[in-house]
Parts: sequence; structure tokens; C-alpha cells
Amino acid sequence: MSNRALLSAIKTEVTSPPDAAGRFEGQVALITGASDRGIGGEIAVRLASEGAAVAMISRREPLRLLRKLGRYGQGAVHTVGDITKGEDIARLIDDCMDEFGKIDVVVNNAGVELARPLDKFSDEQWRDLLEVNLNGAIAVTKAALPHLIQPGGVIVNITSALGLAGCPGFAVYSASKAGLIGFTQSLAWELAPQGIRVVSVAPGLVHTPMVHKHIDRLTPDVWRQIEACHPLGMGRPADVAAAVAFLASSEARWITGVTLPLGWAQHYALPTGAMMSP
Repeated sequence: MSNRALLSAIKTEVTSPPDAAGRFEGQVALITGASDRGIGGEIAVRLASEGAAVAMISRREPLRLLRKLGRYGQGAVHTVGDITKGEDIARLIDDCMDEFGKIDVVVNNAGVELARPLDKFSDEQWRDLLEVNLNGAIAVTKAALPHLIQPGGVIVNITSALGLAGCPGFAVYSASKAGLIGFTQSLAWELAPQGIRVVSVAPGLVHTPMVHKHIDRLTPDVWRQIEACHPLGMGRPADVAAAVAFLASSEARWITGVTLPLGWAQHYALPTGAMMSP
């Protein structure tokens, strides 16, 4: 089966999760980068299915996602905006507080990716990666922090396997995600006295549009390498959402400052250098 045929059999549109206990009843989750297809939207659906109201930001309005969230009845608001712009972040916080009056969980999911050798990056390109993936998460966290409940508030950062293990072509992307891991670790210590937890997850390759755009250039040998460092197979957005739901819940009340790798073996090199743009 070809790479493209394989992917055509895998749905990346946000799905309905299995029935779950109401771990987030009465809570409000703020999620960046929530879209109709991808990890952010799946996280929104998972938390809503467990009782959370949801406030989201992304550059385009996710109409299918909003319809799906409406079925749960807790409430969902969406702000069209860019987390690299302070005025858009301020609107997100205002929209959330006007609608729900508080924030219990912040999920910094918004991110962009570009793979190429460092000398092929323009200054604008590498700065944009850092601005969205790292600086944007810091800016959203700082803006949300005065409204985050304490004790009990949780910040979950979506990092990447490439923040823990490097490969050719991803120097800037890896730097942005490694920075987010460092942010997680230090902020956890800083906020622990207020009873606020800070954690992150580092997924390997997940079936999302961000990954699928590279598929046509991957050889069968590269696919075998990818499978070798993902012993349970490539992940789906729902796998990431399930981990986020646990870490954000009271069941993880004794966990802070950690980055949880998802789906991959850390001692294997990631063969994603084949995804580099020419």
C-alpha cells in the first residue's frame, strides 16, 4: 500500500471520544491552535466530553469543531486571532472571561513547522518559528496567569519529540520545542507555591495535516525507520488528547514540571531529516 493510500484510511478530523467520567465538570479550558483537524481540536473535544467549557483561538474559525463542541452543552467560544499578536491574545482572554469568568486549564498547542537546513532559512522564517512555538506560548501563559484558579490551575504545553531528540533539518523547530520544555520545568517551580501545575507532552509523529504534507517524499526505507522508533505505531490526535486530559485532571495532582514522551522510544534517532524542504 502506498504512503498516500495508507493515510487516506486514517481520519485526522476531530473525532468523538469514548464516554469518560466528568473530570472537568465546572471547569474552563483555554486552548490555542484549535482547528477542525489536528491535535488542538481533539483536545478541545476530549475536555468538553469530560465536562469542560472551552475557549479557543486559531487563525480561522473551526466551524465543524464548534458544532461538535455544541453537542456537549458546556459552552464554547472561539477567537479568530494570532498568538504572536498581543492584541489578539488580549481579546482571547477577554472573550473567555466575559463568557466563563475564570480559567482552570491552559493548553498551549498552537505551533508551526518548517524543516530545512539552517543555512536555507531566511531570518523571517526562523524567527517566525520561535515567535509562534515558544514566544506565543509564553505570551498566552502570561496573559492567562492572573485569571488561572489557584490552587488547582494547570498549564499544559504541547512540545515535541524533537525537543528531546534532534535530527537534521529541524534545528530551529527543535530549539523552539526544547525552549518550551525548559519553560515548563522552571515555571513549574515558580508556580508550585500557588498550587498551579505546569506539565508538557512530547509526541512523536502524529497523523495530522502538519505531518501528512511530507508524506509524498518519504521512501519505504524512511517509513521503516519511522516505524522502528514508534514501537506502537504513529499516533493519532486522540492519543495526545487523552494524555493531556489525564495530566490536566486532578488525578495528576502530584505531577508537575515533567515532559511526557508519547509514542516513541527516546533512544532511537528520529529519521525525519527526509522531510526537509529543498
